[in-house]
Amino acid sequence: MDFIYGLLPADLPTWVRVLGAGIACAVIGVTAMALGPLLYVYAETKVAGFMQDRIGPKRVGPHGLLQTVADAVKLLFKEAIYPAGADKKLFILAPCLVVVGAFLSFVVLPFGSRMQAVDLNIGLFYVVAVSSLSTVGLIMAGWASNNKYALFGAMRSAAQIVSYEIPAMMSLLTIVMIVGSLSLQEVVWAQQGGLQSWFLFRFFPIMPVVAIVFFTAGLAECNRAPFDIPEAESELVAGFHTEYSGFFFAMFFMAEYTEMLVISAVTSVLFLGGWWAPHPALQQIGSVGLGPFWLIAKAWFLMFVMMWLRWTLPRLRVDQLMYVAWKVLLPIGLTLVVLVGGLVLWFPDGFAWDGWVGWPLTLALFGFLFVVMQRAIRWSRKRAVEMAA
Repeated sequence: MDFIYGLLPADLPTWVRVLGAGIACAVIGVTAMALGPLLYVYAETKVAGFMQDRIGPKRVGPHGLLQTVADAVKLLFKEAIYPAGADKKLFILAPCLVVVGAFLSFVVLPFGSRMQAVDLNIGLFYVVAVSSLSTVGLIMAGWASNNKYALFGAMRSAAQIVSYEIPAMMSLLTIVMIVGSLSLQEVVWAQQGGLQSWFLFRFFPIMPVVAIVFFTAGLAECNRAPFDIPEAESELVAGFHTEYSGFFFAMFFMAEYTEMLVISAVTSVLFLGGWWAPHPALQQIGSVGLGPFWLIAKAWFLMFVMMWLRWTLPRLRVDQLMYVAWKVLLPIGLTLVVLVGGLVLWFPDGFAWDGWVGWPLTLALFGFLFVVMQRAIRWSRKRAVEMAA
């Protein structure tokens, strides 16, 4: 908002500049949220096809690029059907509430030192609070549908999200203790200096465990596999959105992919340096800052990991899902809070080897991914030749 505020003419009244900057931020955010899922759905279909040795969309547009656009147009013109006995007002309000809950987190996400709608001193608390609106929307959708399968999905969603929010909060507490602030902008500034200064490598190997706990809880928060119990097509038809059709159906998935981006962006801010580049030399080109590029690139990489996990791991049963939350992640989270709290007092600057582990591990990870993907591509081409023969 400060960046857009500075672009407006200085002779305008202050309230006009603030209003204009706010409207511009809202328009940019809503547009990105509405159009982003078109890209994410296409990417996921391609990732799924690659990982499962399938083709993916190919026919609508070059390489299937217009497939998701065609799907969106189809959903826009499909009739919205209301079940008999449904509470129509709540039925309509539920997907709107889910979308709003997913969108509100963008208000405090820092895309640069001056590219943030509002820098709240309780930014982390705000993200946690507004993300609960989506839970209310899912419960409302299940209740208003007058469908037992939808209601079961809604109840599962409530149990799952409430359960996994607790270990997620434990992970956030470790960051708050290190930084001493709830402001996301201050969290990012505390990681300046390059990849070796990111919180992912602080108190190594403890903070990587914290990041894994938070990211796992985030997967459950946005109902992604293997935590897609609220939908559970094989058990509950489609769960909480069983009775939804047309654009109302699309709104739930627009919110899901938006929440994926929010979880990935928050993870990047907390553990991967936010808008800081891996090396200070890569922070800008000439006078052009690359902060937004780095944050979006990190968030997209984590979204790719979410897609990777979805098409790799089987869905958990309900009892397994609750077991992971209460008997695995929660004890680990409580232990990490106590451990990191003690380390912040005894070693405020981290361990001596923290600055040396980041680059080797990162290069090794991307080298491994490169080798695996090259082998997968060769295997896919070999299969295509065999099938053509």
